[in-house]
Amino acid sequence: MGMQQLEMGLDTFGDVTLGAQGAPKPAARVIRELVEQAVLADELGVDFIGVGEHHREDFAVSAPDMVLAAIAGQTKRIRLGSAVTVLSSDDPVRVFQRFATLDAVSNGRAEVILGRGSFTESFPLFGYDLAQYEELFEEKLELFAELRKEQPVTWQGNTRAALANQPVYPHTESGALPTWIAVGGSPQSVVRAAHHGLPLMLAIIGGDPMAFAPFADLYHRALTEFGQPARPVGVHSPGHIAATDEQARDELWPHYAAMHAAIGRQRGWPAMTREQFEATAGPDGALFVGSPGTVAVKIAKVARALGLSRFDLKYSHGTLPHEAMLKSIDLYGTQVIPAVRAALAG
Repeated sequence: MGMQQLEMGLDTFGDVTLGAQGAPKPAARVIRELVEQAVLADELGVDFIGVGEHHREDFAVSAPDMVLAAIAGQTKRIRLGSAVTVLSSDDPVRVFQRFATLDAVSNGRAEVILGRGSFTESFPLFGYDLAQYEELFEEKLELFAELRKEQPVTWQGNTRAALANQPVYPHTESGALPTWIAVGGSPQSVVRAAHHGLPLMLAIIGGDPMAFAPFADLYHRALTEFGQPARPVGVHSPGHIAATDEQARDELWPHYAAMHAAIGRQRGWPAMTREQFEATAGPDGALFVGSPGTVAVKIAKVARALGLSRFDLKYSHGTLPHEAMLKSIDLYGTQVIPAVRAALAG
């Protein structure tokens, strides 16, 4: 007997791409092209589209819920969520209200994926102290968990004004806003997600995906210890699809290397070599890059090993062109998804 059908989604950070003359496109155009990408994904039957939140010049999206609302108006079935919402530097009440509103306009298709984010620009922008990095997320997640009950909230902490029997509107029609916790592989974060009984989204952007199996196991054990029901585990990983393995890697390499170098200059990383890229794109790496057949085999392998309920391919990579992303989405929807599901059903 095969696995339960794997949900398959796409994620994007709205990376700023280049125009015909090699200059960065205006953020407005990038956002409109992102909506076009999401509409194509909906037409192809992709289950989910996630939009990331950043506050820097190389990413166009700082308000994912606004972009998702625009997508909602042009799509019929695809579920809509963040990837991720940086809860630490936002207000949980406003996050809940925005996504409950998105849920309304999309006819119940909204999800929110909460995380601490891998960039810190939002903290000084909104007046938060990085010294409170852990406390901010812990407290705000506790408050968000209370808000999800859609009952008057009484809460007190150190990082936000207290609430006393405070109703928060609007409510969702279902009474339960789907909420995931995104983690990068910290055992503490995995246990935190289980404590709150929230689904776990593993961000696997480096190393061997199989090395994350212990985190999935820890999550399931922690759910049991906390008396929580079984919850799904998902994976978010980067990738790119083209007609052949060689074409996919050649298309992605210059854009991925430039993106890695730009971030690396800020974080002290050495430049990535083509050899390192090839290893990361290989069978045991975190990049899902190649032909539809190659990518499908790798997704199915990871889904089995980690017991996944969902896999989200992060398809945007720095200046990778809009046209290449559209083709990657097309191959994902028409070839990769059917192949993965056939493999897991066997």
